[in-house]
Amino acid sequence: MQNKGLIKVFAILFGLVCIYQLSFTFIAASAESKAEAHAERTISTNVENYSVLRDQAEERYLDSIGNESIFAGITYNEAKDKELNKGLDLKGGINVILQISVKDILRGLANNSQDPAFNQALAEADAAQKNSQDDYIDLFFKAYNDIPNARLATPDLFANKSLSEEVNFEMNNAEVEPILRNKVNESISSAFEVLRKRIDKFGVTQPNIQRLGNSGRILVELPGAKDINRVKGLLQSTAQLEFWFVHKNNEFGNFLFDANSVIAQTVRPTEKTETPVTESDTITEATEDDEIEALLASAEDTAAAPQTGNNPLLELIVSPGFQGSPVLATFRAQDTSKVREYLNLPQVKSLLPSDLRYAEFAWGVPKNNFVELYALKGNRENIPQLTGDVVTDAQQTFDQLGRVAVSMQMNGKGAKTWEEMTGRAYSEQSNIAIVLDRTVYSAPGVSTGPISGGRSEITGDFDITEGQDLANVLRAGKLPASAAIIQSEIVGPSLGQESIDSGINSFAIALVFVLLWMIFYYGKAGIFADVALVVNILFIFGILAGLGAVLTLPGIAGIVLTIGMSVDANVLIFERIKEELAKGKAQKDAIKDGFNNALSSILDANITTGLTGLILLVLGTGPIKGFATTLLIGIATSLFTAIFITRLFIDAYGKNGKDLPFSTSWTKNILKNLNIDFLAKKKIAYVISGVLILISIASFMINGLNQGVDFVGGRTYTVRFADDVSPTEVQDDLIAAFGSAEAKTFGANNQLKITTKYKVEDEGEAVDTEIQQMMYDALQSYLPQDVTFENFASGSGERSIGILQSMKVGPTIADDIKNDSFWAIIGSLIVVFLYILLRFRKWQYSLGAVAAVAHDVIIVLGIFSLFYNIMPFSMEINQAFIAAILTVVGYSLNDTVVIFDRIREFVNEHSTWPLGKTVNKALNSTMSRTLNTSLTTIIVLLAIFIFGGESLRGFMFAMIVGIIVGTYSSLFIATPVMVDSIKKKEKFDSKKKVAA
Repeated sequence: MQNKGLIKVFAILFGLVCIYQLSFTFIAASAESKAEAHAERTISTNVENYSVLRDQAEERYLDSIGNESIFAGITYNEAKDKELNKGLDLKGGINVILQISVKDILRGLANNSQDPAFNQALAEADAAQKNSQDDYIDLFFKAYNDIPNARLATPDLFANKSLSEEVNFEMNNAEVEPILRNKVNESISSAFEVLRKRIDKFGVTQPNIQRLGNSGRILVELPGAKDINRVKGLLQSTAQLEFWFVHKNNEFGNFLFDANSVIAQTVRPTEKTETPVTESDTITEATEDDEIEALLASAEDTAAAPQTGNNPLLELIVSPGFQGSPVLATFRAQDTSKVREYLNLPQVKSLLPSDLRYAEFAWGVPKNNFVELYALKGNRENIPQLTGDVVTDAQQTFDQLGRVAVSMQMNGKGAKTWEEMTGRAYSEQSNIAIVLDRTVYSAPGVSTGPISGGRSEITGDFDITEGQDLANVLRAGKLPASAAIIQSEIVGPSLGQESIDSGINSFAIALVFVLLWMIFYYGKAGIFADVALVVNILFIFGILAGLGAVLTLPGIAGIVLTIGMSVDANVLIFERIKEELAKGKAQKDAIKDGFNNALSSILDANITTGLTGLILLVLGTGPIKGFATTLLIGIATSLFTAIFITRLFIDAYGKNGKDLPFSTSWTKNILKNLNIDFLAKKKIAYVISGVLILISIASFMINGLNQGVDFVGGRTYTVRFADDVSPTEVQDDLIAAFGSAEAKTFGANNQLKITTKYKVEDEGEAVDTEIQQMMYDALQSYLPQDVTFENFASGSGERSIGILQSMKVGPTIADDIKNDSFWAIIGSLIVVFLYILLRFRKWQYSLGAVAAVAHDVIIVLGIFSLFYNIMPFSMEINQAFIAAILTVVGYSLNDTVVIFDRIREFVNEHSTWPLGKTVNKALNSTMSRTLNTSLTTIIVLLAIFIFGGESLRGFMFAMIVGIIVGTYSSLFIATPVMVDSIKKKEKFDSKKKVAA
């Protein structure tokens, strides 16, 4: 080996750099351990909200030492910024994909046009998007161009004042389309920047935000975020600030009574009886108006008495607003959708007096599960008197009474309008509602006359954090369109810590096994391989830290898999050295030739695995991308350490003539002088494989596959209970609540994975809260009495009872994920076929390899189809499963390529031998390597399967089955198919020659 000194220097320097990069992780972890100990000492476990107070105490401690030197001048803040990033499954937090509404952008560009053709095309694009992978704007253009005589460049659409410099009346649709595409892209870019500014202000360490192609989708990852509702509100808020005059409740007269009567006559007879408001939910307030008192009495009576069905609206009222208040009434948060449905009925709207015909009902900010109802003074155009576009700055402040407020500064135009509005409100003794994203934050009156200068203040019943968030979104700017969460994954911090513990356990067990096995099988040479393996692990973690990559639980699985696979390179080298020694060569020459002869197989095997890793990296998201990242880094570092580091140790040991055996007394004669006729058994193998494939296909047709929510859409929750529960009983209770639901044991018997498609197409925090509330109500009999809804929804508390993890995937993106996964598998087969064709120059080799891989994929899918109702762990077909399948593809090819490489070598060395004899000899010569690598990898995967946590079990099971099947197919499918296709070609060629 040339340039040994240079390699030594590089390895030492690179190792030191890795240690330096990882030192930040250890420094940050040390400081956080001290903060945790400090919090446990200072906060009594008997206090209410212990976990929240403990977290706050930890944060205060870390803030206090943030800029103090901990080691070698490195502060905690510096270390935290440079530590190894941990993903959601290890740290907790939220991962969402937001869909920026292209429909809203197009409406805005068209000035909310009511053009029939325009709105028809939007409706058709909405419908088509549910079953299409095309971008929304393409679907819109297709729908619009199918409408006869429809033109985009009209004054009612895009040839308007705001686009006059780019769109004129003479343009045809094809000329307008690229302009609109550019405008939409600009709006999405603007949305991305607005979200990035909001996230930067949020205070989460190591956030990640990125655009996903040109689809209008934006990925946001916030590891460590704990207040999930706050994050969702921050991300989805368009920050559409509006100022409206608001009606007072006495302007509505008997409207609520009359509406109640109409609803009772037209709607209630067909409805189920609603859950009554309990007496404890009723809020009483003093009032001077007889009409309001009657309304309050009616609300209290209907709340206290059993429902008769005669008061569908009044029985939902918790309390009316006091006389002259802008609040019409107060309702429970879970009833708001029903109330809005009632108030939007045409029969109810017709009851409004003529001077209230443009009134628009709006909800206030939910507080303690109660929401106030307001009526904004709308107009024919439904345009507010003033919008947030005029706001130039916003800060969280306090009002004169010490309440949290948000102070805003307006530009000159806004200041003038604001002065006019406040002057009118003062003279008319009316109120101005401050509305953010259609939610009324406050509706103050004006008692001091017109307000000049453009300064205004938003007050309301919110805390400092909410005030800061509101100021941040106003300062960062509004989103150009609404942003809906179409996919989300939420992991509680307690589950993240459990994942870390299980990941470390599986990693340690797998590493210890591999280290001991290499020593057992190869003796002193195995010790050198172990040193190289430890260096390899150091390099992997150091590179991850240096690149700022995110370590996930599948990432740990990728590293552990790399441990198993990195052994393969050393095994290949050692087996080749043993062969050279058996030929009678001197040790020095045998080592040199062994390394040289193994190099081709090592490179081919790792390149094929690397190609599948690249496909995962490109097409995967979140944890799958983390798995691919660690796998690719591991392949690169494994090559370097096996080829160079191991060689350095071996050469250094043997330079003084020391004897270095590459086996032990127990393994010296294992698999030596094998003479198995593999090709003679190909017919039996074809029959066995054929039967397994037929059974798999039959199972697909009968049982199908247990597709996860990321393929079919829906919501899934990991819920932990205090005691063991029956999934069947829980499922029955959930079906009664949601109509359809599934509950399965997930890990321990007190933990379930609950899945439902209830309102899967509905977006927003209100829907998420509604579903969690319904689940909490349905599971009451299984929960301890002291578990509140808040604790259940966040999985907080000392026992971590409740929702530990949740995932939501909308049907549109689920369809996209499924298609991407399909093309990932097809793409990997095509890429590998082409690589092997390029490498071996014969299509028969490619055919054999692809046949074996297709065989492996079908059988693994068949096993998952047959047993998903039997196995005691989740066997869902999801993105993680696709990652497992692609890894199996890579591993199977790894095996196959090593065998093919040896066959090619034997064909060149023994050109006079019959092909069958050459192939059998080659297969026998690789058996030690094949079984050694497969056994090592399977044991490693078993360690992860047993100790790596429930979320990885299905993933690991697929890989274990795949590697067993892949090892078999390399020997009994790939090679026979290749041989048979060569023989058929030779037979065909000989016939051609005879004919000629």
